[in-house]
Amino acid sequence: MKLVCSQSELNAALQLVSRAVATRPTHPVLANVLLTADAGTGRLSLTGFDLNLGIQTSLSASVEISGATTLPAKLFGEIISKLSNDSPVDLSSDETGEKVELKSKNGSYQMRGLNADDFPDLPLVQSGAPLKINPFIFANALKSTLFASSSDESKQILTGVHLTFDGTSLQAAATDGHRLAVLNLKEAIHNNNSDNPEKIQVTLPSKSLREIERFIISTKDQKEISLFYDRGQVVFISLDQIVTTRTLEGVYPNYNQLIPPSFSNVLEFNRKTFISALERIAVLADQHNNVIKISKDSTSDLVRITADAQDVGSGLESIPVKFNGDSIQIAFNVRYLLEGLKVFEGDNILLRCNSPTTPAIFSPNEDVDSFTYLVMPVQIRS
Repeated sequence: MKLVCSQSELNAALQLVSRAVATRPTHPVLANVLLTADAGTGRLSLTGFDLNLGIQTSLSASVEISGATTLPAKLFGEIISKLSNDSPVDLSSDETGEKVELKSKNGSYQMRGLNADDFPDLPLVQSGAPLKINPFIFANALKSTLFASSSDESKQILTGVHLTFDGTSLQAAATDGHRLAVLNLKEAIHNNNSDNPEKIQVTLPSKSLREIERFIISTKDQKEISLFYDRGQVVFISLDQIVTTRTLEGVYPNYNQLIPPSFSNVLEFNRKTFISALERIAVLADQHNNVIKISKDSTSDLVRITADAQDVGSGLESIPVKFNGDSIQIAFNVRYLLEGLKVFEGDNILLRCNSPTTPAIFSPNEDVDSFTYLVMPVQIRS
């Protein structure tokens, strides 16, 4: 293999694919990045794959001799990042790919690689017609739900986001057992089988989806990305990048049955005012169990937000609210509220609830069915 390429483009590509390199590899080659040079296309392809998440990208290169090798991702990345960006990188290897030399204007470096034949194949599912997804709408779906997924590996199915592709619609949902975020998007997908659409439901790991979110943002002006699905594997493809991820096995909970059909209390807040009050009161709530109480009686147009940190102090915030219902006092983990409210769009939000012990729903005032954020209240003693 022998080629010349841009330092800045190679560095950016390495930063991207290194996100899919195993931090604790089960095999030495999984700590490496696969480099494949093709003289016919004039492209250098880089691949990282930890057996769950795979990222592949390519860049233009002047390829004199085609070939492939794998290099330690961390060391290779650090060397390339330190090279001058005003000088091209000259990369060459022997026939086995195990001896690699890098040259820049100021010096040269020798590295030992591992044979490219030992690198596992990226599972590039490309059967059937792809779903064409609006990348920015899909990125919004991930931003609106990823935060609510679980970090508890013992509940593995909850460590992902559940995606339902149905015709041209997309529903994304995530829950950790204490809260639930559900986003409904119409006209998010161009389905080539729109006359007889197949409903696809998959649960993808949050770690992979965070990388896919970055991948989507990097597509910039691209109008659509392609999604291919086969049992156990999903592949996202843009012009010169591929991200592949395994699906999570198991049956995702029927989260729709958690959402109450009706509500006896409806409170309407200005979102920014509510967030500001919660951030101030959280300073005290953080000192003791993160619990805040929201209280409203029938005689006032203000809602009271309180925190009581035992042996430290207490706090009270009052903000205006439109209210329909009975007097109520309900308690929440303030961190759950803040994380959810910050992904909302629009000026006003609704808090709908029935009692201090049943699920409470936050939703946008403009379209209550577009985004649902369910939070289980904290039970408090009278």
